Amino acid sequence: MASNLRRKQFALSVFDMAPTAAAALEELGASRASSPAELARCSSVVMTMLPGPREVREVVLGADGLLAHLAPGSLVMDTSTVDPATSDALAAACAEKGVGFVDAPVGRLASHAERGESLFMVGASDTDFARVRPLLEAMGSTIHHCGPPGSGTRTKLVNNHLAVLLCTLNAEALALAASFGLDLERTLEVLHGTTATNGQLKVNWPQKVLAGDTGPGFAIDLAHKDLTLIVEAGNAERVPLPMAAAGRETLSSARARGFGGKDFSALLDAQCDLSGLPPPRLKAGTPPG
Repeated sequence: MASNLRRKQFALSVFDMAPTAAAALEELGASRASSPAELARCSSVVMTMLPGPREVREVVLGADGLLAHLAPGSLVMDTSTVDPATSDALAAACAEKGVGFVDAPVGRLASHAERGESLFMVGASDTDFARVRPLLEAMGSTIHHCGPPGSGTRTKLVNNHLAVLLCTLNAEALALAASFGLDLERTLEVLHGTTATNGQLKVNWPQKVLAGDTGPGFAIDLAHKDLTLIVEAGNAERVPLPMAAAGRETLSSARARGFGGKDFSALLDAQCDLSGLPPPRLKAGTPPG
């Protein structure tokens, strides 16, 4: 995402706890800040992409965090996947200091992000949305203004509720097909011709787990974190989410057996491991979808 900002000629200062990530951006012409505080002091818009609520609160609201060093009139745009309470707390704290706040979590795959084709779900005032839209358009091809601050985060949880649970269902279905001795390609041809198909099975899985690539585009550990946020958000709203709760325990099982760092499509391999089955793979040369 940051690389695409540089390719579109946006002036960029970056900070990452992993030096190699910042070094790669320096090669594209970005400057490197020594800390979030330094980043805030030299920026009018700061974008965060962090693992979860704890990290976001620490980086933005901490004693030496972004908000302590941003000037009034600046803007924070958080693209992390967090809980609604965190986005609401950030919005309130920013408003108190005269700083704009936008929550803009990301949809689609890591491969889309690399090509500048991400989808953004944006919670923002009309004024702040107009301000960040050029940045979002540099990183993505589809921008949805979902409503006021907090709306992007809430939309992302709804999206990931379906995306992650579809992976758990796909894993069970293809493991069952493997146990039946069915041909994978023919089985997928049938599924893609009925309403049983879904974006994970049709778009993501053929280029990830079914192609033998389980490197984390979106890791099982992060998917587990998101389902935890979803279950907790449902509890806060008094909306029962039994499928999300069951799906989270499927991911808990996969993590307990060492699959946490793998792509969430590797839930198929975890399910086959649990069932004592060889994980199915597409034949070389099979076109995706």
